[in-house]
Amino acid sequence: MSSNKSQKTWRDKLHEIIYEADTPIGRTFDFILLIAILASILFVMLESVEYVDNKYHEFLNVAEWVITILFTIEYIVRIVAIKKPSKYIFSFYGIIDLLSTIPKYLSLFFVGSQSLVALRALRLLRIFRILKLARYIGESTYFVRALKVSRAKILVFLSFVLILCIILGTIMYLVESGEGSGFTSIPRSVYWAIVTLTTVGYGDIAPATAVGQLIASAIMILGYSIIAIPTGIVSAEMSRSQRKEIHTNTQSCAYCLAANHRDNADYCYNCGNPLHD
Repeated sequence: MSSNKSQKTWRDKLHEIIYEADTPIGRTFDFILLIAILASILFVMLESVEYVDNKYHEFLNVAEWVITILFTIEYIVRIVAIKKPSKYIFSFYGIIDLLSTIPKYLSLFFVGSQSLVALRALRLLRIFRILKLARYIGESTYFVRALKVSRAKILVFLSFVLILCIILGTIMYLVESGEGSGFTSIPRSVYWAIVTLTTVGYGDIAPATAVGQLIASAIMILGYSIIAIPTGIVSAEMSRSQRKEIHTNTQSCAYCLAANHRDNADYCYNCGNPLHD
C-alpha cells in the first residue's frame, strides 16, 4: 500500500502545487505566475507604443520569450499533473492558456513584409493572458455563480429593453422622419434609442422637433433607472450566495478539475472520484 502511494506521490504533489493554493508552495507558485502574467500584459502594452518599442525592442522581445517559455512549461505541467488531460486541454482556462502562448511561436514562421499585419494580429492574442488572472481572484467565484443564477432574470430584462428600444425607435421615426434630423429608417432610429437609453449619447443623430426632444428627454431619464437594474439583480444574488456560503477550500479534483469542495471532503462532488489517493 505504501509503495503504491509513493508511486503516485510525485503527481499528487505536482497537482497540489499547480491547481491548489492551500499550501505555502502552492501559494508561492500562484504568486510567481501572477507576477509573470502582469509583466507579460505590461510588455504587450508597451510593445504597442512605437517610441518604447523602437528603443527597447530587444529587451521586450527577450522578456517575452522568457515569459512564453515559462507559460509553456506551466501548460505542459498542468497536463501532466491531471489524470484526465483532456479535461484541462479543452477547458476554458486550458484554451486560454494555449491561445496566450502560441502567438510567440507562430511568429517564428511568419517572415516577410506581407506577413507583418497578420503577425501583429497574432501577437495581440497574448493579451488573453489577462483572462488567466480570473483564476486567482477569489470573489470571481461568487460573481460567476451569481451571473449563472441570475441569467434568466437578466435575459428577461434585456429582452424588455430591446422591445422598448424598438418601440421608442419606431415612435421617433414617425415623429422625426422628414425633418432632416437623421432618423432615416426604423433600424437607424432603434440605434439612436439604444444609444440614448444607455446614456452614451454619440450625438450623430438628434431630434429636431419639440415632440421628439420631449421623448428624447424621457428616454434619457428612463435610461438612468434602467441601467442599474442588472447590477441590482447580480448584487442581490451575490449577497444571497455569500450568506449561504459553505466553507470550501481550493482542493481541485485530479480527474475533472472541479474546485470549491467542502472542507474535509473525500470525494469530488462532480465526478465522484476520490480527492485523496
